[in-house]
Amino acid sequence: MKLKTKIQLYSSLFMLIVILIINTAIYMLFYKISTDGYLEDLVHQTERLVETIKKQPDVASKELFRSFSPQQGMIRVVNQAGTVFISGGQAVKYDVPLDFSTKETQQIIKQKNAPNVAVINKPVIWGTGRHAGEVVTLQVSNQLTTLDSTMTTLFYVLLVSSGIILVPIIFGGNILSRFLLNPIKMLIQTMQENMKKGNWKKINVENRSRDELYEMEMTFNEMIDYLKDNFEKQEIFVSDASHELKTPISIVKSYAQLLKRRGIDNPKLVKEAMEAIDSEADRMSKLVEQMLVLAKNKHAASMEQVDLVTLIEETVKTFQGAYGREVRFHKPESSIILTGNKDQLEQVIYILIDNALKYSNDRVEIRLSEKNKQAIINVRDYGSGIPEQEQNRIFERFYRVDKARSRDTGGTGLGLAIARTIVKEHQGEIRVKSKMGEGSTFIVTLPIEILSKF
Repeated sequence: MKLKTKIQLYSSLFMLIVILIINTAIYMLFYKISTDGYLEDLVHQTERLVETIKKQPDVASKELFRSFSPQQGMIRVVNQAGTVFISGGQAVKYDVPLDFSTKETQQIIKQKNAPNVAVINKPVIWGTGRHAGEVVTLQVSNQLTTLDSTMTTLFYVLLVSSGIILVPIIFGGNILSRFLLNPIKMLIQTMQENMKKGNWKKINVENRSRDELYEMEMTFNEMIDYLKDNFEKQEIFVSDASHELKTPISIVKSYAQLLKRRGIDNPKLVKEAMEAIDSEADRMSKLVEQMLVLAKNKHAASMEQVDLVTLIEETVKTFQGAYGREVRFHKPESSIILTGNKDQLEQVIYILIDNALKYSNDRVEIRLSEKNKQAIINVRDYGSGIPEQEQNRIFERFYRVDKARSRDTGGTGLGLAIARTIVKEHQGEIRVKSKMGEGSTFIVTLPIEILSKF
């Protein structure tokens, strides 16, 4: 069943139930008010009869009852034995049980295939004849023929009015379904067109009311922008990765062919080729590993309390032992502990120190401080520096300031991109300050407490 049919069906069914409930309430309320009115009139009529009998006990007869009886009713006097000794009224046919009662009662007695009957039972002391002084029940009844006809008319009026009301409801349901479904149909059509033609088409939301459908369309447009941006980044990433892998693969292939032609009788060439192949294999392995770091889900990283002072000290010792270079760490007087992923933060420090050692033959200085509930890490080298026009691009993937030198030192162009990604995931910031001939300083700012997003 289509959504349009469901909206029309459910809205019409709901309104039909509401109309039935309202009409039933109207019908029952009208019947209750009408019967109460008939009973009240019958009570007044009974009280007038009782007053007349009290004033003139000798006039109580069939003729008196006939003159006081309702238009389609009768009056009966019932003794304690449950028998009628005087009655009078119209020649009507209905079934009203004889009821001797010492209390005044009012009731509506239902009839089969006939209008209902209103009955008043009123106890009185009879004052004449052989029943003088006895307590008897004066029963006054009236068949509600007029009310029955009125209720039948009301029933058909409510039935016809319900049918008339349902017509605009069905028409309104159709309009409502179109109003709700047109944006959804447009969304489906746009999605199908994007899938078939490979477009990045968005929905026009101009001159639209700011409702939930508008939010849905805006979300769809934002999703298209997000997918387009990620698709373009993926294309760039694959293109850059294939470009970067092409060179080491070509070198490995060239040396392999050279070995095939001349390597058997030339041990020196074999050694040179093996070293080159090993070096390029390491380069490709490092490149693939760094690309996987960029591609994996960062939100899966576990967060913990990390002591930055201890973390940087251990990393510095590793580099001092491996390279024999001077790496100075200016640490604060007290520990600086923040919430983060230890392995990722260690990788950021590793990348920045490794980068400084590659592009500088002098010492490397690291300074850690805290300001305004933020940890600040400065990694400074005394190399040749980075040109000002290049400083905004060094965090891009595969970008190198000095391509020839970076290849000599084993760089892939992904280190700083990885560092920026990790810092961003920790809601921090990384930037560089550099001056030609004086070296470069990379500044990482990390909040001590990270808002939960992992």
